[in-house]
Amino acid sequence: MVVKKGGITPKVAVSEEQKKSNTTSEYTEFLSVVAKSPALITGYSKLLKAAGYYKGKITDKYTPALQKAFSAAEEARLSISAVRPMSRDSFLQETIDLGGTGGDSGPTTVTNVTKYKPEAAQQLVNSIIQDTLGRKATAAEVKKYSAMLKAVEGKAASTTTYGKGANQTQTTMAGLNEQQYLVDKISGTDEGKANKVLGFYETFMNALGGGR
Repeated sequence: MVVKKGGITPKVAVSEEQKKSNTTSEYTEFLSVVAKSPALITGYSKLLKAAGYYKGKITDKYTPALQKAFSAAEEARLSISAVRPMSRDSFLQETIDLGGTGGDSGPTTVTNVTKYKPEAAQQLVNSIIQDTLGRKATAAEVKKYSAMLKAVEGKAASTTTYGKGANQTQTTMAGLNEQQYLVDKISGTDEGKANKVLGFYETFMNALGGGR
C-alpha cells in the first residue's frame, strides 16, 4: 500500500501482459537501432551466424533472414533468462563459446546461382562467337546459346559451406564454368572446328589462360 496525501492508494501490480508488452517494445526499439546501422548489422550477422541462428551471408543490410535469426535468438534468450537473466550480447557470446547451438549441429551450406539477364547472355554469346569464330553472332545463335546458358545455371552454381563456432572455416566449391562451357559448345560445331585451323580458338584459349 502507498500512503498519499488525502488517503491511501493501493499499489497496482504490473500484469504479465504489461511486462510482455514492455519487453516487446524494448526489443522492437533494439531492432530499430540495429536496422539503421550497417556496422551493427554486420556485427550481429557475424554473431548470429557463429551462434548458429543465421544461415545467410555476412551482410550490412537488414534482411528478412536476419530478422528471423534475431527472433529465434531472442526467443531462446528469454527462455533461459526466466531463470538466469542475461543480456543479448552475453547470450550470443555464451552460445558461441559452447560451440554454436542455436541451429542444427551441422555446417551451413549456401548455394550461389548466377542468373544471366537476356542482355547479359546475348553479350556473352556475342563475345565468345566473335573470339572463337571471328564474326558476330546471328539472332538464332544468340537464342540457342542463351537457352543453353540458362539450362546450366544449376550446374554452374557455387556452394559455400560455413563451419560452426567462433572460428569458422569457409569452403567454396566452384560449379561449371559457363563461359568455358559455351566456348566448348561453339568450338565443337563444324564452323568452330574449321576455325580451329585458322587459330581463332587457340588465340581465345590463350586469352582465357587455357592454352598450352
